[in-house]
Amino acid sequence: MPSRSRSVYAAVALAAVLVLSGCVGPALDAPATEPGSTGGDASTGAPGTTAATAGPSTPTPTAVGEQASPWGSGPVVVAVADPAGTGREWTPLVREAVTFWEAESERFAGYPIDYDVRPDATDPDIVIEFVDTVPECDGAGDAAGCAPLLTDSRQIDRPETVSVRTGFADGSTVTVIQHELGHTLGLTHDDAPADVMASRMVLYTEPLPNATERDFAWDDPEFAVYVDSDNVSDPTEFRAQVQRALDYYEDDPPGMPTNLRFTLVDDPDDAEIVVRPVETSPCGSGAVSCGGTAGWDPDGDGAVETYSALRISVVDLDTDAVGWHVGYWLAFGFGAEPDSEKPPPFRDASYGERRSAWWE
Repeated sequence: MPSRSRSVYAAVALAAVLVLSGCVGPALDAPATEPGSTGGDASTGAPGTTAATAGPSTPTPTAVGEQASPWGSGPVVVAVADPAGTGREWTPLVREAVTFWEAESERFAGYPIDYDVRPDATDPDIVIEFVDTVPECDGAGDAAGCAPLLTDSRQIDRPETVSVRTGFADGSTVTVIQHELGHTLGLTHDDAPADVMASRMVLYTEPLPNATERDFAWDDPEFAVYVDSDNVSDPTEFRAQVQRALDYYEDDPPGMPTNLRFTLVDDPDDAEIVVRPVETSPCGSGAVSCGGTAGWDPDGDGAVETYSALRISVVDLDTDAVGWHVGYWLAFGFGAEPDSEKPPPFRDASYGERRSAWWE
């Protein structure tokens, strides 16, 4: 009897998107433009996923021959189990996945298949179980699903178990089920349809709170900071100004996350926070500083759920005002988008106040 092998559908890919940029204009004694940060919109580059969702398609396979189904001629009875205890309605997603293969198995696997989805069947051919963690599967540590690769009736040991990880959006869950059922039809990761059977593809989670709805939208309070002072008139003071802003937040100012810690690094690629002088503001004309966050969109709704980067740009700015502007954008990056939520030094500061010892 041929040995049974296990095959895996692995990998959750997170789509990175850029969101929430703003700018600060010049401040006079009676400034015409006060600092503000309302975020991006459709006209300025709204958040959007950079990765397409994975879904079924029907490319023509290179070769499919007529062959008998290892499952026999009758319907394959599919039960549904929820050992994770989610209480989620999994059966409609299973039905959607089996409907795909009922329409496409002859084309891609070489034989027709008919399924009978009976969630509580006592004598099923396949049990599709929804679990928090997929059992060990070909050594993969990030498996989203696992199923036996079945090419011969002698390999089948009823009921066969297909494991699917919980926590994915409905569309991604259907894709995982389709993939794993493909293995039970004898298809490997090298077989068509590629966007169902590929070993790695983008999966989206169930809806998550957006970054703007979280108290703290970063993975942790430890930040690597890169300061680009190569093209400024006084590099030493420029860096000192940035350091004052960092020290201010390490002292737990009111309304800000606590226990923030910053470490200076020499490579911007290693930094979550980058402070850089620029000749032209990415926010538009008239701005003397600009801030923007980037992050991950695991649920695919076009809005960031977790920040991964904060970029602060200063434009033709007096060195003694650099610290204030960096502090302003740090507050923005830590969740205080409206000025009313920022620490007191960053609310309606005058020209002189921005150049004062505001951190004291």
